[in-house]
Amino acid sequence: MSASSEDTTHIAGELPDPAGIEEPTRVPLAIEDWLTVIVMALLALITFANVLVRYFTDQSFAWTEEFSVFLMIVLALVAGSASVARNLQIRIEYFADNGSPARQRRLAQFGALMVFALFALIAVLSTRMVYDDFSYGETSPGIGVPQWWYTIWLPVMSVAIAGRALGLFVRRGRKAGAE
Repeated sequence: MSASSEDTTHIAGELPDPAGIEEPTRVPLAIEDWLTVIVMALLALITFANVLVRYFTDQSFAWTEEFSVFLMIVLALVAGSASVARNLQIRIEYFADNGSPARQRRLAQFGALMVFALFALIAVLSTRMVYDDFSYGETSPGIGVPQWWYTIWLPVMSVAIAGRALGLFVRRGRKAGAE
């Protein structure tokens, strides 16, 4: 079988080509792509600087570990947003990719709705955590900056992921209406 540009089949266990499945979205997917690049670059630079300082001075920057952990969490949330927007989140392929196209769309909509509900709930609950960090003046254990500087990003990114899931739900509904 020759691989054509219209051939969208893929081997089980192998990720499909993202270029062949990317749908147009109202909010550009380049946002998550560029945030991923920026966060990865920051992680590499911080880690490399710490290695150089540790090698030449037998000391280390105290703030690098704390900031690196924060950046890795941001990276996971940004990647989660991108995977939801591209409909590449974890799912059981046997159920998601079998059956009629209508069933597949309904399952995709159900999955998007559940992701929306989960991250909307995380956004609401983590907002309380940010409020507590702010009102009680919590500071980070490593460098003593206000803890809310780190925790504020969980509700922000959760709202972004919930928005991407809602967009996926709407796009799946439009596909069903168009056919």
